[in-house]
Amino acid sequence: MSERPSGSRPRACRGAATPHVITIMSKAFTKETEADADFEDEIPALPAGLKNYMTPEGFRRLEGEFAQLQKIERPKIIETVAWAAGNGDRSENGDYVYGKQRLREIDRRLRFLRKRMEIAEVVDPARQKSHERVYFGATVTYLTERHEEKTVRIVGIDEARSELHEISWISPVAKALLKAAEGDVVEVRTPHGIERLEVLKISY
Repeated sequence: MSERPSGSRPRACRGAATPHVITIMSKAFTKETEADADFEDEIPALPAGLKNYMTPEGFRRLEGEFAQLQKIERPKIIETVAWAAGNGDRSENGDYVYGKQRLREIDRRLRFLRKRMEIAEVVDPARQKSHERVYFGATVTYLTERHEEKTVRIVGIDEARSELHEISWISPVAKALLKAAEGDVVEVRTPHGIERLEVLKISY
């Protein structure tokens, strides 16, 4: 990647549980260590040899989600599960069953976010010196062979939101567009064959 701004690698958010939470966990969850081991295998790995580039706003969004889950939602679920555990048969207790399931989902997401943020390499598009070509963080408007005009923003693997027309920098379209200039025609391989895209505008 050309002209990539340098920057220090951010550290993942790490928050210590309060003594109250630890007490509840010790009573209600006796196999948490075993569950954690299972979660390790469920975290999808990045493609070999690729760095985890991320925009500053994307990194902040992941930090915010991590904090929300860890400091607010997880403690609430733990309290619900601890309360439900004292209400008789756990197998027939809907609050307990749902709470345990939701807790597993939260822990899985927290583990994913932590690991991804630990290896994130934040790249600020605002510091990109060359605006004549497409690099990470660029917003690109292009024309398809069907004369459809589309605009996408090239961002990190873990932050891309399709509803906002954000695409991962390793997606086929992004790979085809990277390093292209306005007026260039690039080729992207699709399930229906090769499609040509004309770059109309580049902005950061």
